Amino acid sequence: MNVVCFGEILLRLSPPGYTRFTQAQSLEMHFGGAEANVAAAVAQLGAESGVRGVLVSTVPDNALGMAAIQFFRACGVDTRFVKRGGERLGLYFVENGAAMRPSQVIYDRQHAAITEIQRGDVDWDEVLRDAAWFHWTGITAALGVNVREQLLEACRTAKKFGVKVSCDLNYRQKLWTPHEAREAMIPLMEYVDVCISNEQDAGICLGVEVEPHGVTEKTVEKTSGELLEDASRRLALQMKAIFRFQAVALSVRSGAASGQQTVPGFITKRALLLDDGECSNGYFSKQYTYQPVEHIGGGDAFTGGLIYGLLTEQSSRAALEIGGDASVIKQTMPGDSIHCSIHEVRQLIQGSSVRSIIR
Repeated sequence: MNVVCFGEILLRLSPPGYTRFTQAQSLEMHFGGAEANVAAAVAQLGAESGVRGVLVSTVPDNALGMAAIQFFRACGVDTRFVKRGGERLGLYFVENGAAMRPSQVIYDRQHAAITEIQRGDVDWDEVLRDAAWFHWTGITAALGVNVREQLLEACRTAKKFGVKVSCDLNYRQKLWTPHEAREAMIPLMEYVDVCISNEQDAGICLGVEVEPHGVTEKTVEKTSGELLEDASRRLALQMKAIFRFQAVALSVRSGAASGQQTVPGFITKRALLLDDGECSNGYFSKQYTYQPVEHIGGGDAFTGGLIYGLLTEQSSRAALEIGGDASVIKQTMPGDSIHCSIHEVRQLIQGSSVRSIIR
């Protein structure tokens, strides 16, 4: 089964460790990109079950472009539809935050190779004819008119062949405005079967927002987890009803965002899935509180794990747990893409201690 992902490959440059740009004497490099990371997650989790991650993209025909392709090939991704051409590989610079200091991102991706993609550069019939799934994100939609035209053609072709389509809304304020995002994203939702988001991006991209019942200015700091769960369920229900999604997956706000006391450097993570089956009432994954070594790529690993699970598991609840656990594992390693097998994910699902040494 092929899971086709369409998006940009980026080169990430970061000061070592937690040093700042103003301190750095060197930069570490990683390759990434939202859809490329999803393809890498699917490829690794599906290595033994025949689920393949396939990437459609464009990179320059130079050493950096080849290095990017080789990186994702090493992750198991099928790169035969990555076109060589265009001026340059998109860059982004990341300064890793710590404790109360947030990470900082600087983009340098204008005139990147994928933005020069033209009609006819991709034979979407060939790419999607035998695919089981097509995935894209709001980041790709933000890359310009040329890319959006190809994205629309891909979505229409996927529907022609009965291919399931998923979208992670993934709003990036440094790429476009809320108005631009909403104007572009809402028409594309008619092609989406599975929508993946968080509360903030759903409001910005789709205009769907809810507040917890019973929350006032006096009680907001004491908002219970139950109220937040209720708000997440109602948000997912609204998204599903308005846009006729088959399923909605939401990352659930917690910790500081929900008024709970937190330990600096630690995050609390879980997700919700709402579908027409086992998760029709909105099912929440297990919750983890942990200290990540990397804040980038967790959402992409979640998406890759969820897609893999929905294609291979009989239970959509089991698929959600695979996505959640893949996300947690991803944030234990540096770089943008996950590097692990489905066996490691299942060990975490089964409750293996993260403190154990495997001997």
